[in-house]
Amino acid sequence: MSGPDPLLELLVRRAYRRGQFTLASGRSSEHYVNCKPVTLSGRGALLLAPLLLQQVEREAVAVAGLTLGADPMVSWVAHAAALAGRDLDALIVRKEAKGHGTGAWLEGPLPAAGARITLLEDVVTSGGSALKAVHQLRQAGYELQRVVAIVDREEGGAAALQQEGLELHSLYRLSQVAALHDATAGAQS
Repeated sequence: MSGPDPLLELLVRRAYRRGQFTLASGRSSEHYVNCKPVTLSGRGALLLAPLLLQQVEREAVAVAGLTLGADPMVSWVAHAAALAGRDLDALIVRKEAKGHGTGAWLEGPLPAAGARITLLEDVVTSGGSALKAVHQLRQAGYELQRVVAIVDREEGGAAALQQEGLELHSLYRLSQVAALHDATAGAQS
């Protein structure tokens, strides 16, 4: 399948499924998007990193995300930034405090308090995962205004983030992914 958007095609092929699914938010959906087969692939990293980096605020000194979905994303966006001559670190937000040592919530080179951080997410549905990460980062003294996602499921996440003073920038909307899936499935039958 060759077309104008190789990343969207990769998402359709490796990340999207249609059926009956229960999402992390507890909701039922006929659409399932699991970006890990894309974010953990070399081709996915090559395609995603520069696009995500373009969405990171110029004032940001780090990108952060909630483990496990954002782990590869923050790593290669920081790598892409270094290749472009930009100083940008990667932080991983734990789902719960470390049970030993320092009991840390955050892993990575911690910037000074008050620093701007851009949050990365693979998929935004209700915004709950992003808000959990934002809460931990703000509690640690960092400033967050932007969440950058690969896919916005268009199910209220943007509005929930906006209520917390955050803007959502997504590379794709679920409707775009589903439409290409349907067009591709129709062309193959």
